[in-house]
Amino acid sequence: MKLKEILEQTSHRPWEIPKGGWRFYQEWNDVLFLHWQVDLEELKRFVPKELEIDLFEGKPWVSIVAFAMEDIRPRYMPAFTPISNFLEINVRTYIKTKDKSGVYFLSMEGGKILSCKVAKLISRLPYRYSKIKREKEFYRSMNSEFGDELDILFKIGKPLYKTDLDRWLTERYALFQNDGGYINEYEIHHQEWPMNESVIENITLSYPRFEKLIGRKPDLANYSKGVEVIAWGKKKTPKN
Repeated sequence: MKLKEILEQTSHRPWEIPKGGWRFYQEWNDVLFLHWQVDLEELKRFVPKELEIDLFEGKPWVSIVAFAMEDIRPRYMPAFTPISNFLEINVRTYIKTKDKSGVYFLSMEGGKILSCKVAKLISRLPYRYSKIKREKEFYRSMNSEFGDELDILFKIGKPLYKTDLDRWLTERYALFQNDGGYINEYEIHHQEWPMNESVIENITLSYPRFEKLIGRKPDLANYSKGVEVIAWGKKKTPKN
């Protein structure tokens, strides 16, 4: 889809698209969503006090999102495939501010060492390298430094009739991250997520730091063919 068309489709957004010029284009393709309802007090250990944890019907959620990052590039420049295309797995939760709801990353893994270094340098997001292998309905990752492991076999099901929870978990148009003395905010835009049901056939999951949050089978799993994403530069807010 042409970028102009993406920017013109805004009726699904909870707030207006940013007025300034966008900075980056990227695609999030072949996306597997795994979701857990979690304990609020345990989750607070991992989220800066400057950010309020968002709740759905009084409960917080944590998700693993595994996908192919493709064609990431700055505005007016072409993508460079050896860096621009890589597999990614992130562990995220959901936060809100006075006027926005967004995601906060607990962990971010990339399948290429150089891509992780460049992405971390440019964005300040906490990318780290993991060995990741992906096929259409299979995902495997291993990080020996942290002892993190994901091995999952799943089936893509029929198109999903999305519930309010499905939209709450996916239609997020801001990212927030802890960066020393600042909270960084990144606004993004894309079309509404197309979603399919997903059935987990087998899963091995070990993230020792988050064992009390996601140390069991997910409460919900979905699949998306992906979205084209436009991103703006970061906004830095000093911590209190």
